Amino acid sequence: MGLWKWRRRRERSGGRRWADPKATSRYPTPLTLHQLWMVSLSAPVSRDRSASRTTLYPFTRIDDDGARRWLAEQWEIGSREELAGRLDELSRSGYRARAQQLFGVAPLAWDAALYVDIARLGFGAGLITEAEAWTALKNIVPSVVRTYASWQEYADHYLLGRKVWQDGMSGAREGSAPAPQSAADAHLSALLDPANGDSPWNLAPWDTISHPDRAR
Repeated sequence: MGLWKWRRRRERSGGRRWADPKATSRYPTPLTLHQLWMVSLSAPVSRDRSASRTTLYPFTRIDDDGARRWLAEQWEIGSREELAGRLDELSRSGYRARAQQLFGVAPLAWDAALYVDIARLGFGAGLITEAEAWTALKNIVPSVVRTYASWQEYADHYLLGRKVWQDGMSGAREGSAPAPQSAADAHLSALLDPANGDSPWNLAPWDTISHPDRAR
């Protein structure tokens, strides 16, 4: 699926048209705490400044064509059916099946983060509606809540899943390898830093999803 290429393109973000309107101009209503928590499951995936971590829309600025392009080129997703199939695969087994074989641990967090990110991209690309995107996100919540008790545990398993994926990229061409592990470590550390007021994990603590929803 060329995941390394997809990520590196998102990390570079050189081609974004900054004259595009902000996502909040199209979706001005702030997310509730439950909604922010669900969106935050994908926070580890992209370190790109253009990625939005506080809206269902995946970018800070409107770029529907970009979402369609990334899904088609890097995930081989160009239809609702292909999107549904990829989400189903990630929810059922994903990369954690391989991790179970190697480490005896199945890091759901890696697959959950990709699942939520792809669902958001599907919404941005117009393959699913806003309501359908929220339904997709809600579907992954029970398994995540049963598996983890904190964002720290979630982050630890995300990094384990990333290692399994990165090891699978060992044969990649020179210049096309994934970003170094140190970059992922630093990004997760920033998300977990209690002093980081911009971290969605601080805005929506782990136990948020276990309490009644409310506006932020």
